[in-house]
Amino acid sequence: MVAQAAPTAVVFDIGEVLLHWRPERVYARLIPDTAARARFFRDICPPEWNAAFDRGEPMPQGVAEHAARHPGHAELIRAWWTEWPQMIGPAIGGSVACLKALKARGVPVYGLTNFAAETFEIARETYPFLDEFDVCVVSAHVRRNKPEPEIYAELEARTGAAPHELFFTDDRPENIAAAEARGWRGHVFEHAEGLQAALIGHGLLSREDLA
Repeated sequence: MVAQAAPTAVVFDIGEVLLHWRPERVYARLIPDTAARARFFRDICPPEWNAAFDRGEPMPQGVAEHAARHPGHAELIRAWWTEWPQMIGPAIGGSVACLKALKARGVPVYGLTNFAAETFEIARETYPFLDEFDVCVVSAHVRRNKPEPEIYAELEARTGAAPHELFFTDDRPENIAAAEARGWRGHVFEHAEGLQAALIGHGLLSREDLA
C-alpha cells in the first residue's frame, strides 16, 4: 500500500476552535430559568435561524424583523445582535499558539468558518490574529455554510491546494466528515492539547515549535 502524502497546510474553523462562542453567557443572565431558556433556543431563536445570518442574510435587519414577528420576546431577540460581542471570546490560547507557530514555520494557514458578515468584522477588530490567515473563507461572503460541499470547494479554489494537502480542524464532526469526503485530513477539535498532538503527529509542527 502506498503511504498517503502528509498534509502541507492547515485549515482552522474559528468558533470553538480559536475563539469561544457562547450565547449562553448572555442568555443565562437574560433568561435565568434553564427550561425557559431551552424553550427560547428551541422555539424562538433555533440554530437554523442563526444559520441564515451565517449564509449571508444581513444580521441587524434579520434580528429586527424577527423581533417584530415575536413581540413577546422582542427584547430577548434583539439581544442576539446588541449583545453579540459578549458572546464571543475569549481566545483559546493553545489553538492561537498553534496558528502562530505554523505561521512562524512557514506553513500556509487558512480559515474556513460559518460566520455572519457583520459579526465577523466585530471579531476581527477584537481579535487581530484573525487577520493572520493566508486565506479565510467566511460563509456569509460565499453564501454557503459548512458542511455544504461548495464552501470547501471555494477554499480549494482560492488556495490552489489539492485536497490531500489540507489538514482541517473543526469542532463539529459533520463538518470534518464533509472535508474528509473530499480527501482532506480531519481532526475533530475538543481541546487545544489534542490539536497540538495532531499537528505534531502529521509533521506540521514539532514540540519545539510550541515551546
